[in-house]
Amino acid sequence: MLRDFAFFYSNEHEPIHVHAKKGGYESKAEFYILNGEIKEIKITNIKGVKPLKGKDLKDFKIFLEKYSYEIVDKWVSYFVYHKEIEFEKITKRIS
Repeated sequence: MLRDFAFFYSNEHEPIHVHAKKGGYESKAEFYILNGEIKEIKITNIKGVKPLKGKDLKDFKIFLEKYSYEIVDKWVSYFVYHKEIEFEKITKRIS
C-alpha cells in the first residue's frame, strides 16, 4: 500500500495535477475539466524519474478514482484562492 504518497509541490502549474511517489518512483495525474466535471485523468511520467509501476500504479489509480474531486478542490483552494489547506492522512486501505 502507498502511504503518504499523493502531494502537490508548492510552485505548481496547470493543468491541475497531483504527484504520487513511492521510493525512487514517481508519477503524476493530470485532471482535465470541462464545465466543472472531470472529463479525464491522465497519468504521466516525470522527466528523469522512474514512473510508478505494478501495484503502486494500481493503488494510485484507485486513489484517484476515490478522491479526484477532493484533489481538484484542494488544488484550486491552494493555487487559485491561496487558502491554507490541511494535510490529510489516509490510514485505511482504499478499495
